[in-house]
Amino acid sequence: MQNMNKVSILIPVYNEKDSLIELLRRVEEVDFGLEKEIILIDDYSTDGTRELYKSLPYKVLYHTRNMGKGAALRTGIGSASGDIIIIQDADLEYNPIDYKPLVRLIETNSADVVYGSRLADTRNSGNFLFLSYLANVTLTYMTRILYGTYLTDMETCYKAFRADLLKNVEIKSNRFDFEPEITAKVLKQKNVRFMEVPISYNARKSEEGKKITWKDGVQAIFTLIKYRFTN
Repeated sequence: MQNMNKVSILIPVYNEKDSLIELLRRVEEVDFGLEKEIILIDDYSTDGTRELYKSLPYKVLYHTRNMGKGAALRTGIGSASGDIIIIQDADLEYNPIDYKPLVRLIETNSADVVYGSRLADTRNSGNFLFLSYLANVTLTYMTRILYGTYLTDMETCYKAFRADLLKNVEIKSNRFDFEPEITAKVLKQKNVRFMEVPISYNARKSEEGKKITWKDGVQAIFTLIKYRFTN
């Protein structure tokens, strides 16, 4: 069993000047008992977010044009040096305190991949926008049917991985289709121990900066089907 000493927290950032500092404060407050490596990947922010980095003590990776969440995570994964990698959005929809159990399951060698499920916690039922909830449920059930697995929240941001496993997965998606792609490729691997734990969720609206749209939902369906039959 490999000793787990460091957690790399990847934070894709695109125009999040109003939430980034508070998000980082919350991330700093979480104590894993392991070293933390916080990596910010700026996907060509134009709202003043880049000015904030000058006062921050973290590794910042810059894109020279806007490429999408998947592309940002691909950049971050390549730079991560931790034994465990976890994904954190730069908004405040998710609470960093919730990914402690995700990290713990990998640290103790109980799992290789752990998702934080918003849909497994009934207290979140009133926190979703209706169409968003419907899309999440639909995509999750499609994942179950296509990949023969019990899964409650495929589209969740909170995904934790053994770093060696994640670094061996080729990520091709540039946008939000990262979520179905990485899920498909993990579920297709033999002997990967996959688990979920409930997490809290506080959805934000499009006028508050929500970037995912119905087009991304259609792309997610296509991606799930595509990677069921290809690599």
